[in-house]
Amino acid sequence: MKQCINIVWYKRDLRISDHGPLYSSSKGNLLVLPIYIVEVEYWKQKFSSRRHWHFVHDCLFELQNDLKSLGQPLIVRVGSAIDIFDELKKRFEINTVFTHEESGNNWTYKRDIAISHWCKNNKIHLENFFCNGVVRGLKNRDDWSKIRNRRMSQKTYPKPIGLKVLSEMDPGRLPEKNDPMFGDDVLGSTQRGGRTEGNKLLKTFLYSRGSKYLNNISSPGGAENFCSRLSPHLTWGTISVREVIKECEIRCQSLTPNEATIFNRAFLAFKSRLSWRCHFIQKIEDKPEIEFRCMHNDFEDMRGGSRLDERSFLAWSTGQTGYPLIDACMRSLISKGWLTFRMRAMLVSFASYHLWLDWRKTGSFLAKTFTDYEPGIHYSQLQMQSGVTGINTVRIYNPVKQSKEHDPEGKFIRKWVPELFSVSNIWIHEPWLMTDPQQVSANCIIGKDYPNPIVNHENAVKNARQKIRFRQKRKGFNLKAEEIFQKLGSRNHISRRKVKKRRDKNQLTMEL
Repeated sequence: MKQCINIVWYKRDLRISDHGPLYSSSKGNLLVLPIYIVEVEYWKQKFSSRRHWHFVHDCLFELQNDLKSLGQPLIVRVGSAIDIFDELKKRFEINTVFTHEESGNNWTYKRDIAISHWCKNNKIHLENFFCNGVVRGLKNRDDWSKIRNRRMSQKTYPKPIGLKVLSEMDPGRLPEKNDPMFGDDVLGSTQRGGRTEGNKLLKTFLYSRGSKYLNNISSPGGAENFCSRLSPHLTWGTISVREVIKECEIRCQSLTPNEATIFNRAFLAFKSRLSWRCHFIQKIEDKPEIEFRCMHNDFEDMRGGSRLDERSFLAWSTGQTGYPLIDACMRSLISKGWLTFRMRAMLVSFASYHLWLDWRKTGSFLAKTFTDYEPGIHYSQLQMQSGVTGINTVRIYNPVKQSKEHDPEGKFIRKWVPELFSVSNIWIHEPWLMTDPQQVSANCIIGKDYPNPIVNHENAVKNARQKIRFRQKRKGFNLKAEEIFQKLGSRNHISRRKVKKRRDKNQLTMEL
């Protein structure tokens, strides 16, 4: 007689607390088999990288211990999900597969559909649980915010009291961090994974680091210390958005009057960004093709095809564009796997407008580089910052202006672009303007020690504006934009005003 079991299939939810599938699977009398499948084909995709695996490995190592403390260790298998489930079916009578919904890449979307069909064909119940604030099968975007807020206000799932051990079940082995299946070596460091680390970051943010959050949220240097740094933990699910919100609310209730003046605004902004996080992931849930198609199809085939693309991409992706803050941000990102949001937006904007590179090309590089790569946010933001959504104001960042505003003394630039270390504050943002004697005294000859700007800012922006406007003037453009807004747009009065204004006059903003 086969043992009858429930399966808990772990994907991007690497924890035992506030875990609906794990808690619900343990409520009956059946044995529970928690499993993580290292899917070889997934790690061959153009968006995955060894940097991701380093973080995931940390998370899985801790999850193994957490589940072992409940009685049943995590089962690890390497292969395709279908093949692994087939093997489990040969050995066990599977009652239910419990798992979280995943709003991810097209690859995982197709895999989840295949598993759904497998369960149906084998008469096995598949129970999907919502993930954070993303609503599957949403009929009307107008209702999303209410549903999301209601979910976030619900109680978190407790840990199971215990799990009965599956006898004679080989737990398997986690592939090493240096296993060849995970691709190229990491060029820098990787943020540490695991729930313990996530909880520590949350506590230090809520009780100390968050006090300087608003003043440093856009700072290329300060944000590393004063932003929450929880993004990869939310991405890989060592902690849930709901847990973060509830911890934030608990902290708010304990604030002294003096603390309240410092923390209240910061926490309000922080929770707002958590909501926006769910909002953007909802976009890929509602329209998975935004991973590889422009939201507004009038922008398709607008970029790419130039013989200069490869040279431009290489300069951008290695931090050799000749614009100090652009290069510093890229080099920092490659080394650390993280960058604050505004600097990410600036990197994409520069690639998309100044270099006229297609967002799909730059997007794959950034996906591999970000430790916190979250598909729903990633592709929505790529399209927003590249001006191809049809519903967002096109914003072109001036890299010199951004440099002067967010790194006025050039400290961040000098850290990551050592060629410019001895350049004075006067020229640090525009080193190409130095005269010859100043070049010699700074031990930096522009064009030799550090490149000249790859493009002229004013000319590049002018060309980009013309090309964008040409597409916006196509017949039926605004009608399509309204359809996109109805399906994917934010539902607040500001967004509605912007869309109405856009109907009257297409907008382009250049930050000078």
